Amino acid sequence: MNELPLGKPTHYSTHYDPALLCAIPRATGRIALGLSTDAGLPFKGVDIWNAYELSWLTPQGKPCVALAEIHVPAESPYMVESKSLKLYLNSFCYTRFNHRGAVLNTLETDLAALLHAPVFVRIILPNEAEHLHTRTALPGLCLDTLDLTMDAYDVSADLLMLEGTHHAVTEILHSHLLRSNCPVTQQPDWASVLVEYTGDKIDHAALLKYIVSYRNHNGFHEQCVEQIFMDIKTRCHPLHLTVYARYTRRGGIDINPYRSDRQIQPANTLSFRQ
Repeated sequence: MNELPLGKPTHYSTHYDPALLCAIPRATGRIALGLSTDAGLPFKGVDIWNAYELSWLTPQGKPCVALAEIHVPAESPYMVESKSLKLYLNSFCYTRFNHRGAVLNTLETDLAALLHAPVFVRIILPNEAEHLHTRTALPGLCLDTLDLTMDAYDVSADLLMLEGTHHAVTEILHSHLLRSNCPVTQQPDWASVLVEYTGDKIDHAALLKYIVSYRNHNGFHEQCVEQIFMDIKTRCHPLHLTVYARYTRRGGIDINPYRSDRQIQPANTLSFRQ
C-alpha cells in the first residue's frame, strides 16, 4: 500500500509512461473472505471501468478526446489502482499516435501485462457515444423506500436473514445507499448496488440494513462487491446470485464490479449518478 500513489502529491507526466501503473493483488481481500484462487472462485465476473479523460495527439499534433471502456476479468490475479490509471491515461496527453487503434492496442497491452490477464478495451469518440451510454434506472425493486431504524454502520453479515417462507423466488433488488471508504485515503465511495438471486426469499429490510452497514467500511470497490456476494451466499444460501455495483465517478473514472455464479455479460448502462 505504501507504494501506491493514492493520497500523495502528484506529478503529472506529459508523455506516455506505462511505469505509472500500479497493481493491487486481489488475494489481499479474498483471503479475508476465505477465498482461495487455487480452489476456484465461487463467482465469475468483470470490473468495468469507464475513463472519461482520455486524450492523445494525432501525428500532426492535434488533440483527440475519447472515453475508454475497460473490462478487467474478475479472475485476474491483480486489479489496477485507480489513481495510477488516471496518471497513466494522463501521460497520453502529449503523445502522438498514428490512429485510434494504436492507442487501444497500447492500453490493452499495458494493462494485460500489469494484471497478468487479458483486458478488453473499447475507445469511444464523442460522435460515437450518443447511443452507447444512456442513463437508466436499475431494474427490479428499490429497497430505499423502506422505513428503517439504523444504529449500526459497521459491516455485519449477521444483519442478513431470510423472510421465513420456504419456497424459491427470483428477485431483482437494488439500493442507492451503498457507501464505503477508500482503505488508503478514507475518502468516501458512493454506489448503487443491484442484487439478483433465486432461492428462499431474503428479508428486504435486513438486506437494506446490511447494505447501509458499509457506511464506515474501508475497502476497494471490487473487494466490497465480493464481500457482499460472499455474505449473501453464506447467510442466505441462494441457488443463484449476482451482485453488481455502479460506483460514482472519481478522478474522471467510474468503477463497476460485477460478480455472479452465472456466466452473464453485464450491460454497461450508466446509473443516474454517473
